[in-house]
Amino acid sequence: MKFLEFLEGKISFILFQITFILINNIFLIIFNINHYFIIYLSLILLIYLFLYLGLSYYKINKKEKAIIKTVDELEEKYLIAEIIDKPKSLENTGYYYALKSACKSMNDKISYLEKEKQDYEEYIESFAHDIKTPISALSLVFENKKAYKLKDEVKKIDNLVEQILYYARSEVVEKDYFIKELVLDEVIHNIMISYKEYFLRAKVKLDIHNLDNVVYTDEKWLIFIVSQIIQNSIKYFDKELKKLEIYSINDTNKTVLFIKDNGCGIKKSDINRVFEKGFTGSNRYNHNSTGMGLYLVKKLVNKLGLEVNIESVEKEYTKLIIVFPKNNIYKIKD
Repeated sequence: MKFLEFLEGKISFILFQITFILINNIFLIIFNINHYFIIYLSLILLIYLFLYLGLSYYKINKKEKAIIKTVDELEEKYLIAEIIDKPKSLENTGYYYALKSACKSMNDKISYLEKEKQDYEEYIESFAHDIKTPISALSLVFENKKAYKLKDEVKKIDNLVEQILYYARSEVVEKDYFIKELVLDEVIHNIMISYKEYFLRAKVKLDIHNLDNVVYTDEKWLIFIVSQIIQNSIKYFDKELKKLEIYSINDTNKTVLFIKDNGCGIKKSDINRVFEKGFTGSNRYNHNSTGMGLYLVKKLVNKLGLEVNIESVEKEYTKLIIVFPKNNIYKIKD
């Protein structure tokens, strides 16, 4: 608050004090009091008035800065009414009551929305689990009948349901997270098994090597992340000879996993947007793409304290790079 703004708010008080001094001087003049004494007394009263105003401004300004600092440092700013002191001045009591009422209303609304969100997430997770049983049954039926195209479509449904399940869990990774030592070769081998029929029928050339490195993270979350990247590669294969290369390197401070395909690649102008929610690319005309796969990959990788990067050349290749730092393997991000 500027000093002039403060004085504007005190204009009635200042006018009252000046009026009091003038009336006091009139009475002193009537009683023939020495004029010099009246002048000195008036100056003293005026100096006292401005000292009082200056001190009041200093206190109010200091308190205002303290409140601003508290608000800036507060993560949940709607809780401000719970930590600021109740004002002693009558003029601010009404504002304090209004603030308290507004914050309480906001807190009640937030609690209600959080409860609704939790109920919805629990329903989605329950739905995803329940629907997996009939999906598995359909997959077995189509496999027995050698209806591989239909089985592939069921696999797509299963992948989408898996996305729904992990999207619902993505806000609470820390509640469903178990760190353990993993050998990348074993993790990738298990993932490859689930896609082996597609790889055989599509004649995908696999080049899997140098995966004997150890990382520390949650196995099921890592399997989901890598599976999303592989599904993304499958969607955008556009050459007769399809190639998928998976390998890793071990460095002093990190282990790095590379997943590279020779699909249609990504435009240079799109490369910084591939992790955005719903983004499918301006040159990737795949009607089955939801734009959620790499978005979830980025979100979950960040939650797990890992790192993901992407390299691509249009019409040549796309390479996803997952970095497992060794100095913060037990860190889970909020």
